[in-house]
Amino acid sequence: MISQMRKITGGLALAAALFFSGSSVAPLEAKEKTLYNRLGGKKAIVAVVDQFVGNVAADKRINGFFAATAADPQRLAKFKINLVDQICMAAGGPCKYAGKDMKSAHAGMGVSSADFNALVEDLVAALDKFKVGDREKGELLGALGPMKSDIVEKP
Repeated sequence: MISQMRKITGGLALAAALFFSGSSVAPLEAKEKTLYNRLGGKKAIVAVVDQFVGNVAADKRINGFFAATAADPQRLAKFKINLVDQICMAAGGPCKYAGKDMKSAHAGMGVSSADFNALVEDLVAALDKFKVGDREKGELLGALGPMKSDIVEKP
């Protein structure tokens, strides 16, 4: 009788464990989306990059840095692809950035903190145009911000 009771109690305990552990599966499945997904995926990133590049081209403070790139359609297309991949990857998306590292890409350009800040303003304006939320904007800028030390060569 006692062994039967233990089997029943053990069976109930197992059933209870499965029932309650099963109820905790839902929050795991409802796991928060990646920044990449919250931004709208690659299509949305491409739209932001197109706007961003347009903003930079119109920004007299920094457009000189991009004059040669803007003048060559193939170079401009490659530049945009690299930017999309870099943002996509930084946001947790499936893209792989294959361009130069930031230190090598900006070596000898003489980029100042003011130049970098102007670039960030142009990116924020592009994000604002597409009504990217403050949280997502902050996360993206936080992911890209550490590149500043590799890009800026003078105060």
